[in-house]
Amino acid sequence: MTNDLLQLENLSEALLQRYNTSGPRYTSYPTAPMWTDTFGPKQFEAALSLPSTAPLSLYTHLPFCEHRCLFCACNVTITSQKEQAEKYLGYLFDDIDRFADLMDVAHTNRVVKQYHWGGGTPTFLTCDQMERLFRHHQSRFTFAPNAEIAIEVDPRVTTDEQLVCLRNLGFNRVSLGVQDIQPETQVAIERIQPLEQTEAMVNRCRELGFGGINFDLIYGLPHQTMASFDATLTEMIRLSPDRIALYNFAYVPWMAPHQQKIDEATLPVGSEKFTIFKNAIRRLLEAGYLYIGMDHFAKPTDELAIAWQQGTLHRNFMGYTTHAGCELLGFGVSAISTLTGHYAQNHRKLVDYYASVESGELPVHRGLALSEDDITRRGIIHQLLCDSRLKSGELRQQGGYDEALDSLGPLVADGLLLKEGEGVVETLTLTILGRILSRNTAMPFDTYLDSPIATTVEHLPKHEQRLRPVGADGKPVAVYSKTL
Repeated sequence: MTNDLLQLENLSEALLQRYNTSGPRYTSYPTAPMWTDTFGPKQFEAALSLPSTAPLSLYTHLPFCEHRCLFCACNVTITSQKEQAEKYLGYLFDDIDRFADLMDVAHTNRVVKQYHWGGGTPTFLTCDQMERLFRHHQSRFTFAPNAEIAIEVDPRVTTDEQLVCLRNLGFNRVSLGVQDIQPETQVAIERIQPLEQTEAMVNRCRELGFGGINFDLIYGLPHQTMASFDATLTEMIRLSPDRIALYNFAYVPWMAPHQQKIDEATLPVGSEKFTIFKNAIRRLLEAGYLYIGMDHFAKPTDELAIAWQQGTLHRNFMGYTTHAGCELLGFGVSAISTLTGHYAQNHRKLVDYYASVESGELPVHRGLALSEDDITRRGIIHQLLCDSRLKSGELRQQGGYDEALDSLGPLVADGLLLKEGEGVVETLTLTILGRILSRNTAMPFDTYLDSPIATTVEHLPKHEQRLRPVGADGKPVAVYSKTL
């Protein structure tokens, strides 16, 4: 950690701007723009039927929220009609059953090591609904005794009864959306969440025995300054979550019309935003958190940090996860599945999702079958992003990657990568600068970056979309997100 703090001093605004180019976050490779709607239900059914002994990670998307926060660009359905959740569950149970029948999981040794509910607001569901959903998954899949069972919760709407219910079901990790504790910023993003409310929920989660607590924070929000966000960090460090995700706010009112209510003049930019970003990293390092990379910090005792140090960290559409080798199955509207050689994404609109489930098929809208080269390059990119290390000498010996490896020379010179050894034992290790700018280390191995498909809006899921207002044809043009 001390070495990271020393190296952090070399993070200048000029260096960050030099590498502040648009690029993927590599929650998949090939990335979502390359997926196609010619890969549909039948293709994914065939992929699910292939023999595999890989353990499973299950993700369920619960899209309902009673109120839209202005910073949010997730796939959500805003409604106060609680009956909408009951209707959704009916389709979701059929979706789960279809998956399980195709995989015949009851007759294999595949176990669920990770289980996650995201949204939306998962606690939009009642206790009865949450129990029925969880038990339904349990009835069709075998959970490992030590499975990580996690949920995203909103402290403003989650009740004590719901927390007790979740803990009794076996949930052992909670992720709390905090974003910022300053009243002026909360008013501007229409998410009023007093610090006392967040702290009370943290304390209650600990009383109930949740083994892991995560916080989501966002920098770049309205009215933030280095001093104001530093005050937020002071309170977050005091509350001592096991993990912190520090996200860069994407202001995209042309894609997310509700963001038009945010006054652009109140957003920190340029040097001010840079100082917020750098100071946040420094504060978290000084507090003892390890910087895993790509927005994520964890205490040394947390499973995420341990997985990073032991080389078992993995990256998928849930971000960094603790178990490499799991195949991800996504349930619900817009959910994404990741198999060893295939990706699939469900329909994004509820009406399309419902129609597809009613027809008796998997609700897959698009996907991709990976080539051998895709799988190899994905492994290289995961080495960099998950292990913070690349066996570059062995890669040169394999052949075919010299141009990509040579292009990393300037990154070595700038201190993003540390080169050690010669010949076949040569390795490249990401410094903290390299972990901050890890996408830049991975991009040379991405053969799709120059594809015109990457500028097609509809190929990007919401959390990958960053749009310029218009392209040459007058239509919105999709680009990848920047570091700052």
